[in-house]
Amino acid sequence: MSEAKGGRGAQLKHTGLRPGWTTGACATAATTAAYTALLTGDFPDPVTITLPKGQTPAFALAAEELTTSYAMAGIVKDAGDDPDVTHGALVRATVRRLPPGSGVVFAAGPGVGTVTRPGLPLDVGEPAVNPVPRQLMRDHVALVAGRHGGTGDVEITVSVDHGEEIARSTWNPRLGILGGLSILGTTGIVVPYSCSAWIDSIRRGVDVARAAGYTHVAGCTGSTSEKTVVAEYGLPEQALLDMGDFAGAVLKYVRRHPVDRLTICGGFAKLSKLAAGHLDLHSARSQVDKGFLADLARTGGASEALADRIAAANTGLEALRLCEAARVPLGDLVATTARAEALAVLRGAPVAVDVICIDRAGNVVGRSGIGGRSQDALR
Repeated sequence: MSEAKGGRGAQLKHTGLRPGWTTGACATAATTAAYTALLTGDFPDPVTITLPKGQTPAFALAAEELTTSYAMAGIVKDAGDDPDVTHGALVRATVRRLPPGSGVVFAAGPGVGTVTRPGLPLDVGEPAVNPVPRQLMRDHVALVAGRHGGTGDVEITVSVDHGEEIARSTWNPRLGILGGLSILGTTGIVVPYSCSAWIDSIRRGVDVARAAGYTHVAGCTGSTSEKTVVAEYGLPEQALLDMGDFAGAVLKYVRRHPVDRLTICGGFAKLSKLAAGHLDLHSARSQVDKGFLADLARTGGASEALADRIAAANTGLEALRLCEAARVPLGDLVATTARAEALAVLRGAPVAVDVICIDRAGNVVGRSGIGGRSQDALR
């Protein structure tokens, strides 16, 4: 067995690129500092938070303000070596006390968008602060309240200086997120890439898995899909390939360096792009084709009226939910079609392939069977 280390962490280390922090992590740090100041009169600087995977980064404050009714703290986002449009943006959190029993309430300040269309993981009218950052902020409010005698009942207004201008360089306006940016992040960490460095890291990941004797590897689009394949198959870290948006890089390298089985796991919308024939799944280079999804849904029994609604959907997730309500197996259809595209790229290489589609919460919403020349050997 090889002594080399594989998995997501090893891939990142191999690229030599410096990771950064998501807007969600910055907003959590700003919230923690502001609420601490509101309860104690002093801003912690730097302020330390705990991310979902246990990392404890410290953030220097770039802005602070304390009054009798609210406290505000600001963090400058450092995206590391990632070409992120929000790198250098000032993320602010303003925390105000609310009556006991109010819980944590979120508001969009200047530069943070508001959801205006269905199909996103937030209700229409909500500030564009995604579910995982919301929970991270709630958790830290509870920690600060426990330490300093607060009730934990607060309003958090998140803002980003010049965020509305920055958002014009994102897909937010097309998605119906108006007025600014989204506060994002599932791990709190921005995983940077240059195309060449990240593709090279995928190749090294395959090499390490093969050298370690693993016959089943998984190409995952992110940390949530990694958790899914570990839960489904019990795969070790060395068998996990952080393919990100580079599905084609995984498939082409495995074609030349086969393993018995390859699982591809990722978000439904992203894998719908693979199903449509795209090998680069990045939002800047390929888009979710709702017309394609409508055609797929028709093959699964969707009515013409439903197909029209799918074609007009705001997001892939909205299309999926429409089909789920009508009991049309769009998730399975996308997974099966994506597997067929993967097998076409493999060009007969002795690799069995299965595809798993998940939603943002990590729930499996579609899966294919196992297809490929190694299928009989796996029975």
